[in-house]
Amino acid sequence: MPDTADVTPLVTAVDRLADRLRAMPHSALRRGAAARGRVLATELARRAHVLESPGRPCPPLPEADDFAVGDQLAVTGHDLAEALRGAPADQLAAALALLDAAEAEITASTRIG
Repeated sequence: MPDTADVTPLVTAVDRLADRLRAMPHSALRRGAAARGRVLATELARRAHVLESPGRPCPPLPEADDFAVGDQLAVTGHDLAEALRGAPADQLAAALALLDAAEAEITASTRIG
């Protein structure tokens, strides 16, 4: 049986980034954080869909308003965590790496100057 991983680190990382997006002022969201959050939420939803419905087309994710991106990220991230329960540990590691990279991009996009 393949080595499976605990999804708690993924849920924690998703919640941390979703909370950061929820707390950002609109100016920071408009500078790119919201767009990057939407891209991440779409990718998390796609990955969950592939695990849950392999071979079926992935429906488009509705574009969330800037102030709702954190919530959309939380929903799609938690969906992926559920889909990853019992999956090989390397899939969880890939999702965590994606979140880390997205968090770095979002942080960079909110810097002024």
